[in-house]
This record gives sequence, C-alpha cells and structure tokens, in this order.
Amino acid sequence: MDSSFKPKPLLNKSELRQIKRSKTRVEGKKVITDDVKKLKSLKVTPELSFQESLDYYKEPIWIEYYIPKESRFAFETKYLFILLVDPKITDEPCDAERKRASANREIVDVFAYMESHPESIRLIEDSYHSTISMHETVHHIFKAYKETGATEDLKTACYLTEALLKYEPTIAGLTYFRDYVIYNLNFFIRTLNRLKIEFALEDATVSLLIKRRNEL
Repeated sequence: MDSSFKPKPLLNKSELRQIKRSKTRVEGKKVITDDVKKLKSLKVTPELSFQESLDYYKEPIWIEYYIPKESRFAFETKYLFILLVDPKITDEPCDAERKRASANREIVDVFAYMESHPESIRLIEDSYHSTISMHETVHHIFKAYKETGATEDLKTACYLTEALLKYEPTIAGLTYFRDYVIYNLNFFIRTLNRLKIEFALEDATVSLLIKRRNEL
C-alpha cells in the first residue's frame, strides 16, 4: 500500500451508528457482520480454470471495510472479471483481414498490411498520418514476439493498441479492417493473461469492455 496512506482516526458514537445503519449487499443480500474473515471470504469473483480466465480482463478493485472491534478501516483488493467480447466476423471485404488474422492467431497488423498491399498505402497513410509510428511499433513488437518469443514489450503493444481506440473509426479502418482495434486489444489481453504479465487499462477502456459484455 502507498506509504503516504494514513489510517482514519477512531470514530465517535454517531459515526458508529451511521455505519451500523448502512446497507452492505452482496448478490442482492444484506450482509451484517463484524467477522472480518467472513467478510473477506465473500465470493466476488467467478470460479474459473486458468484456461477460462484467459478470456477475461481483471480489473483490480479496492474494498474498504470497517472493523468494529478495532474501530478502524481496512482494505482488501478484489478483482472484477470482465468477459472479452470479440467483434463478429462477416463475409464483407472490410472483415477479410480480421478473418485471416483470427484464423492465424495473429493481430491485425496495419503496418504489415500496408507493406503487402501497396494499393492501400495512400488511404492508410491519409487515415493514420498521426498514428503511423504507433502502428509501426506494434508491428515490430508483435513480429519479435512471433519470431523469437520476446515478451518484454507486449505490455507496451497492448497500451499502444489501447491508445489507438481514440483514433477510430477511420476511413481506412472501415475499408480494410473494421473493428480491428478491439480485436487486437482482446488479443493482447489474452496473451498477457496467458503469460501471467500484470497490466492495467484506463478507466475509459474498462468501461468499453463492460459495455461490450453487457450488450451480449
């Protein structure tokens, strides 16, 4: 915990009464207990095998609870498991590259696509003139991972992909690789999960993942 954290002072009787009147609910049921072990054991995460957990983003959550016998607050870290939802693949031309990437268990590599499809260069450069260096970095990181198994920069690739969400949709994206960013983001989340590399996404990205899950 942050060394600058200072415990809250002892509470007065009025504050204690207010806490006793508060409504703590788990799965719709009110929980009243001064048994810290029982409180900490409350089930808030799904029971998943390691393989199943790869398809979830884990968002750390701080839980603050009060210990009446000691008149103090304590903290516990739990995790919100958010199911990753991949964009649907259709037979439309704009999904062809994502379909190929999915079949080969790869990302949609915009930089590599531009190199192998010279007819697309003009539109891609026009659409990604301010982010082409980000795409190039992701390209090189993923290429190194595929060829050598290098994992040290995968977290960087994930964060760059997250940042690219802010620049879509673009004309090139809608033309050649619709929804590629969310597909790539899910790919990197699963990869980092499998490699047990810790990472954390921005609040706006977490909200997007939750929204996509809720739309199932």
